[in-house]
Amino acid sequence: MFRNLMLAAAAFCLAIGPAAAAESATLLGVFDNWSAYSAGDGASKTCYILSKPTASQPRGAKRGPIFLMVSDWPARKVKAEPQIVLGYPAREGGPASLGIGSDKFSFFLRNVNKDGSGWLQSLGDNPKLIDSMRGGVTAVAKALSQRGTHTTDTYSLAGFSNALDKAHSACGM
Repeated sequence: MFRNLMLAAAAFCLAIGPAAAAESATLLGVFDNWSAYSAGDGASKTCYILSKPTASQPRGAKRGPIFLMVSDWPARKVKAEPQIVLGYPAREGGPASLGIGSDKFSFFLRNVNKDGSGWLQSLGDNPKLIDSMRGGVTAVAKALSQRGTHTTDTYSLAGFSNALDKAHSACGM
């Protein structure tokens, strides 16, 4: 599992740009199912947490790295930005959501370097989403591939709060 998280951290660095990719991510700690990292320094510093799914549907679907992450970007004054990394090209503009208990949050899909990711549609929902994740047990991400395949990935939220607190502290947020 640790190896998979390090691969996901490397994939994140590549996704955020060449400057960050040149610098390796620093593991800040592992908290149950979540790992905290920092990368870069100064204006390029970012801190993030991520987790791999505990279950994915459909089984056997060919996918790249899959993870749920939350990032801090101090220079941009962005705190706790959630992102779903799908591991396949997404149907841009297609449906995506993250459910925690009875709360459901809508995401929009975009492809970056042919890999699909989802971001929260309404930034105003961010505080409620993070509160739901802090108090929840599982998060269920649903999205649609470019080929029309519906996917469901389930994440444990055990360790989420401690990992997020560690990332916030490392980035001074």
